[in-house]
Amino acid sequence: MDEINRFLREDLGKEGDITSDALFTKQTARAIIISKEDCIVAGLEEARQVFKTIGATAKSLVKDGSVVKKGTTVIEIKGPARSILKGERLALNIIGRMSGIATETKKIVERCHKINPRVTIAATRKTTPGFRIFEKKAIVLGGGEPHRYGLYDAVLIKDNHLRIIGSVEEAIKTVKSKIRNKIIEIEVENESDALSAAKMNVDVIMLDNLDPRTGEIITRKIREINPGILIEVSGGITEKNIDKYASFADRISLGYLTHSIKNKDFSLEIFKN
Repeated sequence: MDEINRFLREDLGKEGDITSDALFTKQTARAIIISKEDCIVAGLEEARQVFKTIGATAKSLVKDGSVVKKGTTVIEIKGPARSILKGERLALNIIGRMSGIATETKKIVERCHKINPRVTIAATRKTTPGFRIFEKKAIVLGGGEPHRYGLYDAVLIKDNHLRIIGSVEEAIKTVKSKIRNKIIEIEVENESDALSAAKMNVDVIMLDNLDPRTGEIITRKIREINPGILIEVSGGITEKNIDKYASFADRISLGYLTHSIKNKDFSLEIFKN
C-alpha cells in the first residue's frame, strides 16, 4: 500500500528510528497487540501491512469487523526487535482510529435498524486528509456505507453550487446534459426545491438541516411524485434525534462518524526471544 509507505516515511524520516537503531542490532522479538476495551476491531489488515513493510511478520487472531472484548489479543508479531518497534505506533494508531469509527457506526446502525431495517448509515467526506480510504473502510466494517469517496464518483449538487447557478432546475438540467452514468444527488433545504428536484428525476435528494417532522412531510411528497428517489437526510442529526429520522429516511449521512470519533485503545507488548 502506497499509503502505508507514506505513513512510515512520516514517522521515520531520513534517519529512521534512531533510538531503536542505537540500542539494538540483530535481536529478534515477538509481540502482541491487545484490545484494552470492548469494541468492533478494524485496521488489522493495514497493521499487518505496516509490519510486513518494515521486515516483521504479523498474524491476525481475529477478523476485521469482529466484536472483541477488553483483553483480547488481536495480532501476533515476530521479527527483528527494531522492525517491531518502528511499526508499533503507526499500527496502533491505525487500529485505534479505524476501530473507533467501526464501533460507533455499528452502534448507530443497530439502533436505527430497530426502527427501520432498510435505512442505511453513511459516511461523508469529512475525513482526515490522507486517511479517507481507511476511514471509509471502517464505516463499512461497522455495517455502514462509504457514500462518495471523492468529487469524482457521483454528482452532489450542494448549496454553494446553487448560489452560483441560480436554481435547482438549472443545476440539474446542466448536469444531466454533461454527465452520463453517474448518480445525481442534490442537497435541498426546503420543500420547494425538494419537489422541483423530484419532478426532474434525480437519483437522490438530500434533505439538509431539516427538523424530523418537516423532513418526513417532504419525504412523503417526494415519494408521491417519484417513489424511486432515494431520500437521504443529513445535518443536525445526533444520537438524541436520529430515531426520528430513521423512521422515514432511506439513508442517514453522519459527518461525526469520521471527524469526531474517539479512538479505541490498543497496546503492544513486546517480549525478548
